[in-house]
Amino acid sequence: MKYWNIRLFQNKASFQLSQKWLITLIISLLLLLAIFMLSLSAGSNWISPIDVLRQLFNQTDEFTFVIETLRLPRVLLAILVGSALGVSGLILQSIVRNPLASPDIIGITSGASFGAVLFITLATGVISMSFLPLAAICGGLITAIIIYLLSWNKGVTPVRLVLIGIGISAILKSGVTFLLVYSDTFIVSKAYIWLTGSLYAATWKDVISLSCWLLIPVPIILLLGRSMNVTELGDDVAISTGIRLQRQRFLFLACAVLLAGSAAAFVGGIEFVGLMAPHIARRLVGRSFIGLVPITAIVGALLVLIADLIARTMFLPLDIPAGVFTAAIGAPFFIFLLFRTRNR
Repeated sequence: MKYWNIRLFQNKASFQLSQKWLITLIISLLLLLAIFMLSLSAGSNWISPIDVLRQLFNQTDEFTFVIETLRLPRVLLAILVGSALGVSGLILQSIVRNPLASPDIIGITSGASFGAVLFITLATGVISMSFLPLAAICGGLITAIIIYLLSWNKGVTPVRLVLIGIGISAILKSGVTFLLVYSDTFIVSKAYIWLTGSLYAATWKDVISLSCWLLIPVPIILLLGRSMNVTELGDDVAISTGIRLQRQRFLFLACAVLLAGSAAAFVGGIEFVGLMAPHIARRLVGRSFIGLVPITAIVGALLVLIADLIARTMFLPLDIPAGVFTAAIGAPFFIFLLFRTRNR
């Protein structure tokens, strides 16, 4: 099997990729392109892929509003959100060395949800809803800081991080329920749509804003990605090779929070993508962290894109939140992983 050595940032970042990885990447991208075109074509009115291509390349103005205003931003946002959640889950599973870790299980998504629901409850009619994503990101970041500080005991261990994250997540979910019980019907319905995870009414502003947030962790992942493979062998092995373990763990945790929090900020609580995508990617290309990042991102994008496609086309004229379908697939997947882990 052929391998290629890639070096970036004046040899500060280097990694090895295989021929199998390249073939998998090409097939995954082609599949993503096919679902992308199908998502632009399907809806309340079917538009042929040829007409979609003509519209995208400005050869016709017949479908400008439907494709460029309604469908294209929604499809691109689904790809960005799925990629962010998938990579966030991959980072968390690698940090804690636990196949059951993901942003929604460890508490990050719950923090973003609590921040958003608190904002919807207290600020509706007072502050512009354009600040909702910022409230969700702040909720996720504050939650991650609390979990990290409570997990600290001469360093952060993976087991403490997971257990405290699960506990904080339970508290925050209770807080969300409390806020919803004491809110009026309009606010509750608005909050429930957000909590379920919906891509409804996606705009170009959302796509551009989320893209900017997602670019921030990329250099950190590229620079520290190779050392993650060593970290997965255990803390003692990582420290013996000269890795500054606590600093690396903190930086990767910050990346995971930023990815999951920003995704949740724009579409709400789409769950289990961060759990499923890394496992599917490992089945395809093995366990090399840097090699897994793009494959996991594509798998996550496919999961959200397919879920949203089903949600808005299979139950017309209703537009079901995409999070309903990711949860319907993810919950049995989680139970399967739980039993498989217990039987090892």
